[in-house]
Amino acid sequence: MWRVVWVVLLLVLIGVPVAVYQRWLDIPARWNPWAPLNVQESPNLLTAFKLMRLQQDRELCAEALASSNLTYVSLPDSAQTADCPLENTIRVQGSDMRFTSYLTTCKMAVAFALFERHGLQPAAREVFGQPVTRIEHFGSFACRNIGNSQRRSQHASANALDIAGFQLRDGQRITLARDWQGEGDKALFLRKVHEAACRQFNVTLGPAYNAAHRDHFHVDMGLFHLCR
Repeated sequence: MWRVVWVVLLLVLIGVPVAVYQRWLDIPARWNPWAPLNVQESPNLLTAFKLMRLQQDRELCAEALASSNLTYVSLPDSAQTADCPLENTIRVQGSDMRFTSYLTTCKMAVAFALFERHGLQPAAREVFGQPVTRIEHFGSFACRNIGNSQRRSQHASANALDIAGFQLRDGQRITLARDWQGEGDKALFLRKVHEAACRQFNVTLGPAYNAAHRDHFHVDMGLFHLCR
């Protein structure tokens, strides 16, 4: 009896994903792991899987970006002989916020769009009753190792961004260097932003991590998962 049950369960576990992939079974796109990621929809259990697929599939990543508010320019891959070769990268030029353009992987750009829509802006409206209109950052691409180690940083593949501060619609400016410490609304906002970043990016490192991050959030979409 139990053998039959296990066989049935195994068939379901194998058959359902195959049926969805082959489009024999119709389910809502947000719950279809093979459907393009829609930035406008709230993240769910499949979001991480959908993000993972983007870097190796330009067309799929372009579909995800089309559902976002980002403006960008696609870039050709660099030569594989380059010291820090780049693949499937874009230059993000803007969104509903203003910021200095930056070079990043397509997957990282989609993660940023999700963070802006479902984490950053809700935190700003909750704490201040208004949106963020400008973001300040220290850049994304830098062909270097991590600290004094021999391991390449995620910045070396343009798969990371260092976020330093924000400006609200009324002109208020919030920076990690000045406002992380304390009990006021600005400190509360930065902690909510940190929590939102941890949900959206694979790695989020802030002032609580070490002195090197005292003035920014490092966020990246590398293989490891860390929230500090």
